[in-house]
Parts: sequence; structure tokens; C-alpha cells
Amino acid sequence: MAWRSNHQAVYPDPSLPFSSPGCPSASLSISSTTASSYPPSSRTLTFSKSIPIPSKKIEACNTQNKEVLGWLDAMKAQSPPRFESYMGGVLDPKAQEAAAVAQYSAWRASSHPLCDLHVYFVPKIENHPSALEMFDELMEEAAGKQIVVFLDYDGTLSPIVEDPDRAYMSDLMRATVKEVATHFPTAIISGRGREKVYDFVQLAELYYAGSHGMDIMGPAEGCNGFKATGTRAKDKKGNEVVFFQPASKFLPMMDEVCKLLEDKAQSIPGAKIEHNKYCVTIHFRRVKEEMSMTDHWCWGPLAEQVEIVLKSYPELQLTLGRKVLEIRPAIEWDKGKAVEFLLKSLGLEDVDDVLPVYLGDDRTDEDAFMALNDRGKAFSILVSTVAKSTNALYSLRDPSEVMTFLQTLVRWREGHPQSLCKPADERWFSPYGASL
Repeated sequence: MAWRSNHQAVYPDPSLPFSSPGCPSASLSISSTTASSYPPSSRTLTFSKSIPIPSKKIEACNTQNKEVLGWLDAMKAQSPPRFESYMGGVLDPKAQEAAAVAQYSAWRASSHPLCDLHVYFVPKIENHPSALEMFDELMEEAAGKQIVVFLDYDGTLSPIVEDPDRAYMSDLMRATVKEVATHFPTAIISGRGREKVYDFVQLAELYYAGSHGMDIMGPAEGCNGFKATGTRAKDKKGNEVVFFQPASKFLPMMDEVCKLLEDKAQSIPGAKIEHNKYCVTIHFRRVKEEMSMTDHWCWGPLAEQVEIVLKSYPELQLTLGRKVLEIRPAIEWDKGKAVEFLLKSLGLEDVDDVLPVYLGDDRTDEDAFMALNDRGKAFSILVSTVAKSTNALYSLRDPSEVMTFLQTLVRWREGHPQSLCKPADERWFSPYGASL
């Protein structure tokens, strides 16, 4: 592949310091698989069996009805929450639709000066211009930098569907993502289990971070002409891969929780439980919001059943997504931490010539948006058809616009082959990110 890094890649090693708060210690180097001027490396990739990730400071989950009511409010708001004024009042349906369109247009107004990319952005930005309409301006900022692409799956690469097991991406989208990966380091970061996302995407050259980043897999042969050596395993198709799983000790507990919820969900019409390895997802898209004379189950009783299970597991926490409740380990790890870890893994953290691009549509993607905004030089892009409160700086409407954006990015890269980091023989970096 075309990308050439200046930087040593790093992976976890608890004996070495790691500067990012909440992230594990790390160490890795790589050796080139192609004839080049890159210096050989004698270091090898090692994954420690136990990486200390701090637990979140939470109390045992002894909730009362008021907490369930809080969950219900959040379930209704969905993710990220819409502005309170959206679709409000007593307007008729046509007027509501017109108001929503007007607000969405204002929400996407082009009002971000690119110089602001170098400062910290506060949450809930008022305007979120289209990343397609602003593409030329964005690429001016990207000139001379190594772009790294991070993608959510559901709602970003595939449409949101009633049955989560049928959230297929199109063949054209798959081909587009494959093209992106030939030019840029590319990762899929999803709340789904890593294996499920891999089965949907079916591209071995990508990095995959499932369970909101708690289950990370990368190709052992590396990306863009570099080979990582060290501790390896094989995936279901026999490909050699490397893993990072900061919540591995919770797997038996997640199996127990999933079984309990599956038993309770059998009597709740429309509820679906999905085991995403280090995250158990309760889909309520098909569950009726309010109880009727003929329905004995609705969102309230569903939330109460989830609370009954959760209160027996104080080491777990409840989070909310797009028409889902999710139970996962209460550790300081999320999609934002996964992005930071992958950048560190690739030797692309804390350097001026790297520009991450993250596309996502869900509440859990907000952690990644915030992490990238903290960097100052990154593009965070929310995928949404409605105006929402978000930490993202830019927007795309739906997966079709995502595909157009990615295709445009590939064409831009093919037309600007000089837009790369400096060759490694012009600048050396240690495996800890410091220039030598």
C-alpha cells in the first residue's frame, strides 16, 4: 500500500510509560516488508496478557424507579439528543417537516474557519457544515499530512435497519472502503462485537475495534508495506492477526449477563439482545414506547428488567446508544480511548504531520469526536439527517454521502501523491514518539 510512515509503531507493554491519560502503557516497533530506505528494526511486537485499565469510580447499582425514569428520558432523546426546539410546538406535520428542514440547513451552515482547527472546541457547536461542501478547504488543511481514517459501522457505512443482523453494507461501499485503505491507515470502530463487524466488512487489511474499542484486532502483516512481528493469533479465515483486549477479564461476566437478559427478553415483544463480546446490547427499536390495553410490555418495563440484572453486577455500567441500551465493563475505555490507542499503535500520535478523520453517527462516537478535538488537528464528522447536539465539527447526511466523501478523498489522494509525511530517512522517531 502507498502509505509510508515516519514513525515507529507502538503496542502495549506495561513496563513502558504512556503519556495519554486513561490509556495503557505501550511499546512496538515494525520492520519493512518492501525494499525501501527505511532503517531496519530489531524490536518486536509484544502484547502483554494483562493491561491495567483504570475502573470507573461508580457505586454499586442499587437504583430506584427514578433512575429507570432517567433511562427512559434518555431513551426518548436517543443519541446524540436533538435540540429541544426540534419538531416542537403544535405545528401540523407539514409545518414540522419544513421547520426541521430549515433547522437542519442552519445547523449545517458553513461557519468554521479552518484556523479554529488548532484550538480546543467546546461541546455543542452551533454549526456543522457539510464535509462535502467544505472538502476543498479541508484538503488545504490536510496538505502535507498523513491522513488516518476512522469509521463507525452502523449508520455510517451501512443504513440503520430494523433487524441489526441485516445491517449489510453495499458492495460499492465495501469497494470504496477498500480503496481508502490502500491510501490511508483505516480502522472500523463499532459498538458491535469485532467478529460481527469483520463479517459485515470482510476486509482483512483494516484495523477493527469492536465493543466500543475493548476488542481491537489488526493485520499482523501491518498496513501500507510494513510488517509487525510478535505475539500473533489467527482469525476465522486463517489470517494472522494481533489483538488488544483491555476488558478480557469481564468476558465470563458478560456471558452471564447476556444469558440473563435473553431469558427476560423472551417475554418482551420486539426486544432483541445482542452479545457483542465485551458489550451486551438491548435493542428496543421494535418495542412499543407506551403500554396499551393489549400490550403488557413497553420501554418502562424493559428498562426495569435491565435494572434488575444490572444491579447484581456493580462492575458493569449502562450506556445509551441509538435505540439501544448497552451494558459494558465500567472501565475508563471508550471509542475515544480506542482512537488514541490506535494512533499510538501506529506511531502517529502527538506529531504535526498526522491528521485523523473520524466519521460516526451515534452517541458513543461523541467520545471519539472529543478526543480528536482535544488534538486540535483532526476532522470529526457526524453522520445525521437531523440537527443534533454534537462535539463533531462537520456533518454528512447519510451513508450515501459518506461513500461520496470517501470516494472524493481517494480521488484527491491519487491526484496529490506528494501529500505524504516526510520519508523516514529524513527524520527519525523513537518508539516513544520523541524525535531522535
